[in-house]
Amino acid sequence: MIPDYLAEALARVAPDTSGAPAAYIPELAAADPDLLAAAFATVDGEVYGAGDLDVEFTIQSISKPFAYALALADRGFEAVLAKVGVEPSGEAFNEISLEDGSGRPLNPMINAGAITAHSLAGTAGVEPGERLERVVAGLSAFAGRPLVMDESVCASEMEHAHRNLAIGHMLRSHDILTEDPTAVVAGYTRQCSLVVTARDLALMAATLANRGVNPRSGERVVPEPVVRQVLSVMSTCGMYDAAGDWTTQVGIPAKSGVAGGLIGSLPGQIGIATFSPRLDAHGTSVRGVSLFERFSADMGLHVMEVPPVTRAVVRSHQVVGTGAGAIRLFQLQGGIRFAGAERVVREVVATAPAEATVALDLTMVFSLDDVARRMILELARRLTLDGHDVYLVDPESTVPDPDPGEGGRVFVVSTLDEVGRRA
Repeated sequence: MIPDYLAEALARVAPDTSGAPAAYIPELAAADPDLLAAAFATVDGEVYGAGDLDVEFTIQSISKPFAYALALADRGFEAVLAKVGVEPSGEAFNEISLEDGSGRPLNPMINAGAITAHSLAGTAGVEPGERLERVVAGLSAFAGRPLVMDESVCASEMEHAHRNLAIGHMLRSHDILTEDPTAVVAGYTRQCSLVVTARDLALMAATLANRGVNPRSGERVVPEPVVRQVLSVMSTCGMYDAAGDWTTQVGIPAKSGVAGGLIGSLPGQIGIATFSPRLDAHGTSVRGVSLFERFSADMGLHVMEVPPVTRAVVRSHQVVGTGAGAIRLFQLQGGIRFAGAERVVREVVATAPAEATVALDLTMVFSLDDVARRMILELARRLTLDGHDVYLVDPESTVPDPDPGEGGRVFVVSTLDEVGRRA
């Protein structure tokens, strides 16, 4: 069903022959303009696709968020933010956008910031060759397979890298780069020359959507806080001077590349990749943009289009049994975050259970974030202080380390029958 939908979507955009392959890099200018592919990768590792899924092309600027993630993981937030900002530039990808005074690049998605981010991958003081090895290994981990470079594209780009070299020397003049800028730009160019397919890119995007864990290999590539930072910057800066239109109309954190690739990562849901070499004035795939607009509209993927699930977090509450053995049972469901936990707390407080035993049934809860966990345990603590015995029916250990704190007590069981036997 999903491959059929993707094939239909490709057929819809295929007649659009506007735009052209990147002309400023001869190897990219020679790309077949009619190539077209789209792929979805879920956070549990399923990949769906249609079109030229296994045609290889260079990753180009789509490497930027992944190299930024590696820099954050390797050097820490403070060190990276001291060198690269997070503000949208409102300018093209190759503009020399530096902060007045400090010379810090405005964000890691434009070339100035991406060159700096490349220089921050690996440990401090690492040699350029070792740093490049770290970047290649890191991006390969995102993709779930070893990635290699297209040496002809790399040579072609280096031959025409005058602007990036100028950016590199500007960064060196401000001590943003502290080493030979030519070596850094060369390494960055090789990073952009890694060969991928639409299938690879979908899995890389899905690794971000899956909190930094590759859904196929199970490898944690980067920590969760890094993913949040990267997706946030992709949302505001990933599409350069078209970021505002993209955020409002498509609403998926995204990154484009001048070889025709385009990725989007929707946290907790899906990684998306498209490939079509014809570019618009922003350097983004014309048909890729159309596909993402359709995917967002058809499937409600806009990041701000959040379903009103919190009202249904408390599936039911009732009294089970009679007399001294009566249990006030609250059955919870779904994925519970702050708003959902607030509904639970509000309903329990409003009910003011008279029964000595209160049970919170988490059997139908599939996720509970840290804030919701703390709120549920604080609720248990206060119920204990009010004289209740509190049970969590939690067969899947959805609440890890269920310690409600000082004065609180909670019993964890696997079934409601166990509550009845122990109450």
